[in-house]
Amino acid sequence: MSFTTGHIGLNVSDLDRSVGFYRKVFGFDVAAESGGEARRYAFLAQNGTLVLTLWQQSEGTFAAGLPGLHHLSFEVPDIDAVRRAESVVRETGATIHHGGIVPHREGGSSGGLFFEDPDGIRLEIYAPSGADERPAPRSDAPTCGFF
Repeated sequence: MSFTTGHIGLNVSDLDRSVGFYRKVFGFDVAAESGGEARRYAFLAQNGTLVLTLWQQSEGTFAAGLPGLHHLSFEVPDIDAVRRAESVVRETGATIHHGGIVPHREGGSSGGLFFEDPDGIRLEIYAPSGADERPAPRSDAPTCGFF
């Protein structure tokens, strides 16, 4: 038996704000959404395939110190796509970690942009190569926990 990841479901505190963020940064389409029920949701798709479901059923911000999601990572074909995404992420005012695009490890070429959505959920947009322009974050330095 083999498995592939299906869609990802995230709890958010403000569905409209989160839908706007994910549409702007990732270009997702709203495939379906609930009306005025107590727990609103939106299905976000790319090229007709469901990628992300947002559920408005939480308060506060993401708690990185508790068990659960570490970060959600999205691969793009090349470092230029990461740079374009970085520009959009900066436009949103999102928290960006490590000052911008960084390699995954010292001497490595893969890497990307590490940032947070409006609820503090940690996200990554990365490419398999081309991120070796800057040094990797020090493993002994306080970071957002991506490394």
